[in-house]
Amino acid sequence: MPRLEEILLRLMLAAVLGSVVGIERERLDWAAGLRTHMLVCLGSTLFMLVSAFGFADILGTPGIGLDPSRIAAQVVSGVGFLGAGTIILRREAVRGLTTAASVWTVAAVGLAVGGGLYFAAISATVLILVILAGIKPLERRLFPKRRAPRIFLTVDRRETSLVAVMTEVEAAGLRVLQVVTEREDAPHRDRIQLFLPRSPEPALIALVDRLRAIPGVYKIDYPRYLER
Repeated sequence: MPRLEEILLRLMLAAVLGSVVGIERERLDWAAGLRTHMLVCLGSTLFMLVSAFGFADILGTPGIGLDPSRIAAQVVSGVGFLGAGTIILRREAVRGLTTAASVWTVAAVGLAVGGGLYFAAISATVLILVILAGIKPLERRLFPKRRAPRIFLTVDRRETSLVAVMTEVEAAGLRVLQVVTEREDAPHRDRIQLFLPRSPEPALIALVDRLRAIPGVYKIDYPRYLER
């Protein structure tokens, strides 16, 4: 059984390491931010301490066996419901997978701290930060189209056309990488999806204003891209 100061050290270290990852997510305004990551890491550490040392008083009792890995294994699977809560499905776009993975990984950091594996916990935290923040520029360069802004339009094809929409895009000084159209359930309604190159935010907002002024455009959905 570790001393009281050792237990306090592990709990405090877990809170600190969880906060480091949480700050990176918090700055992007995700629901799972600073406090969530701190609590997950701290809770995992406490579970590990209970699993490893909480039943020491009954060890040696005939017919009683202890498997310290059982509670840790339950943390690995149980934290999944928190990760699922950070995932948002907006039409065909899924957001929050990386944050869900960070919550799950922070739980592993907490287990490592609870087990006294300080070097592994600190090293993993550093690598988590490198993955979350350091690899973003490389990811943007390798997969530019996946990061392209999109604008969704709901139009009445009796009043407007795709030609009118493309004319306004060109008048705004932008170009379209890809166009996807599909019929809506309502009569004479189409849904147009425009894939645009990465552009300054004011230019995209100005384009939305121009598209809104087109007769027959009934709805515009411009989901601003958030880093995951």
